[in-house]
Amino acid sequence: MTSSTPSQPAPRAFAGPAPAALRIEALSFDYGRRHALREVTLDVGRGELLGLLGPNGSGKSTLLRILSTLLPCPPGRVWIDGLDAARQGDAVRRRIGVAFQSPSLDGKLSVQENVRFQGWLYGLHGAALAARGDALLTRFGLAARRHERAETLSGGLQRRVELAKALLHAPPLLLLDEPSTGLDPAARLEFWNTLHALRAEGALTIVAATHLMDEAERCDRVALMDEGRLMVADTPAALKSALGGEVLTLECSNPPGLAAALGARLGLAAQAVNGVVRLAEGTGREAVARILQTFAADVLALHVSKPTLEDVFIARTGHRFNRPEGA
Repeated sequence: MTSSTPSQPAPRAFAGPAPAALRIEALSFDYGRRHALREVTLDVGRGELLGLLGPNGSGKSTLLRILSTLLPCPPGRVWIDGLDAARQGDAVRRRIGVAFQSPSLDGKLSVQENVRFQGWLYGLHGAALAARGDALLTRFGLAARRHERAETLSGGLQRRVELAKALLHAPPLLLLDEPSTGLDPAARLEFWNTLHALRAEGALTIVAATHLMDEAERCDRVALMDEGRLMVADTPAALKSALGGEVLTLECSNPPGLAAALGARLGLAAQAVNGVVRLAEGTGREAVARILQTFAADVLALHVSKPTLEDVFIARTGHRFNRPEGA
């Protein structure tokens, strides 16, 4: 990898789902008594980069395991590239590339051997496999490393090999589960630059699960998940603009009491979250004077900021993104 920090391209405008590369309808899944997914319905357009954003335990990984056919298709339906995942699993697997959070490389094998064995799994052999493998190694800057053992590569280079493997059979849909885990900030940025470049080169559709807000910001759309539910799916800009121009955060000694009083006396929709009171949905600066006039003795500090995806999550769920177990 180079020592310079790559520039960050802006996500391209997304005008709404095209004919669906992926369609999920009323999908639910349970682990015993625990509901991992609850009535998830979602369309992903061809050529779209969709981010599944949610905290640990929100159902992202379970959803990707179902889409990759590692888990049986439960109540609900899934279509990938027009194929029914429950009835046409073999054909679906030929149309998806998968890179999970846990590395799939054999560290004792060379980069080229890892890629070659992946090709054999998909029925590629001889000149066709060699040509496809060489093209991908060159595309990801790995040609000079082809004979090095995978375990000797940096985390960023190993992720490039994972991508080469996942794309070797030219699938139209790429599924990624926390793809930048273990990468330093520069390597994470380079990895996402690569995803944008891949999508720009063809009709590749990408679904990437992440718990990182900055990664979700780089997606065409974000599907916000919490406790197995799909809360909302839209562009990052649209999700944030729905909260209004600004978010107010109030520090006080009794957040639940102040939140209730703001609603009762001023008609403001306020939430007590993580020891503070948050107000959004168009309250903006015009509400500051009213709040300070009425509750000057209760407010210790007041902050005004532009909405973030975490503000969207709090507004939709009533709790912060990363909360303590059982909170």
